[in-house]
Amino acid sequence: MADLEFSNIYKHFNGVYALQNASFSCDRGEVHALLGENGAGKSTLIKILSGAYTADAGEIKLFGRKLGIRKPTDAMNCGIGTVYQELSTIPDLTVSENIFIGRIPQNKIGYFQKKKLYQMTAELFREYDVHDIDPDAPAYKLSLSKRQTVEIMRVLSKKPDVVILDEATSALTENKVRWLLSLARKLADENRIVIFISHRMAEIQEVCDNITILRNGMTVGEMNVKDVVMDKVISLMLGRKIEGYFPDVVNSVIDEKLLEVRNLTYTQILNSVSFDLYRGEVLGLGGLAGQGQAELLLAVFGIVRPKGEIKLDGEPHKIKTPQESLKKGIALVPEDRGAQGLLMSFPIGYNISLPSLKKMTNGPFLDKKKEKDTVSAYMNSLQIKAESSEMAVMNLSGGNQQKVVLAKMLATKPKLLLMHDITRGVDVGTKKEIFSLVRDLAKEGCGIIYFSTDIEELVNLCDRILVMYDGRIGAVLSGKDMTKENIVSASIGALP
Repeated sequence: MADLEFSNIYKHFNGVYALQNASFSCDRGEVHALLGENGAGKSTLIKILSGAYTADAGEIKLFGRKLGIRKPTDAMNCGIGTVYQELSTIPDLTVSENIFIGRIPQNKIGYFQKKKLYQMTAELFREYDVHDIDPDAPAYKLSLSKRQTVEIMRVLSKKPDVVILDEATSALTENKVRWLLSLARKLADENRIVIFISHRMAEIQEVCDNITILRNGMTVGEMNVKDVVMDKVISLMLGRKIEGYFPDVVNSVIDEKLLEVRNLTYTQILNSVSFDLYRGEVLGLGGLAGQGQAELLLAVFGIVRPKGEIKLDGEPHKIKTPQESLKKGIALVPEDRGAQGLLMSFPIGYNISLPSLKKMTNGPFLDKKKEKDTVSAYMNSLQIKAESSEMAVMNLSGGNQQKVVLAKMLATKPKLLLMHDITRGVDVGTKKEIFSLVRDLAKEGCGIIYFSTDIEELVNLCDRILVMYDGRIGAVLSGKDMTKENIVSASIGALP
């Protein structure tokens, strides 16, 4: 008998099954991976274990005892802690307050003990080797990666026996990914159960012991990581063989400058950045996360105001708001889709049409048919899996949420598209669709700046690659020089 057993789990929403007879088991001391496309049922399964959902049928046993989890507090009381893919830090609270929310120490007369709270957080950080976050810092000042770290610390502060990491590496910088993989192994070595969900096979092969594969809500495969054959794993996930993962890169670059950037400087983050982007070009943006790539995209989009010169179509580009950028044909797929790209509680259709409403008017009135046709067209072309356009975005899988962000930007008909790590937390099938879309847009003359922390994507998708190091362009790679080795070397300032 395994320490944790899921047996014949069923769950449906409005008549559609999210889980059908799903089963898997794992033991203490094990890091167990759940694999599957977005929408395969992984998140539904762990939400049932963590009390966010209740199963329609089936049984869960932990350490031989049948669980009757009805709400999140039941899961916590059973020693189950979950780090969800979507962040839930409260911006105006400090790091310490976010970690110990609901458990903040008070003295005998009910006053908040700030010094003790700080000490508790500092002790927790020492235990788990966190050195770069101030316990007193307000959460809104933290980067996405640091906010994800705070979420992880909140869960671990409760000393759970079962730790669920749902795409926890997707929001982390490369250094933090290394930290979390080591942490997952440490937790398993402490005789805990770690359930690890990721779309990055390299991470799974490095840290996990066993794998369960889901497809369409059903368990379709189980294997030891030592026995993994990538083609077999992908075929089980998709239910078909996948060919041509990266599209052929056909030169679509037009010898006409779309964007010119000269001596861009922003605080201590960007240091005299200069480059050109041509029509029909996919310009890769690489380097270790945190080297100025995010700020560069935000500067071009008009969210941050750097010194230097930006020209669009040969004209000075002085943008004060994102709305002005959208009018000029610049669109951004942002870093944090939940906080920056979507209105999570609103319908899919509303999210897609919102930036383009002025293009859907008939006189002073909104043309509802035009709006509906536009939303349907993008939902179909991007294969967004949803019951209807009226479904709230929060109820979609992570990959489908990313498609909605992409759809709303594409609906603006951009001539310059800025992409911030767009495949973060996205399954292999969806990634393939995005890769093909990027190259198709380039063929149509769209200029694209494609930032990715995945080196393989940069090498196989881009026409040129700018590698950033310490806020500067450390290298410009093209042709045969676009290799993983050169990108890594330039990322650490070691490329001659």
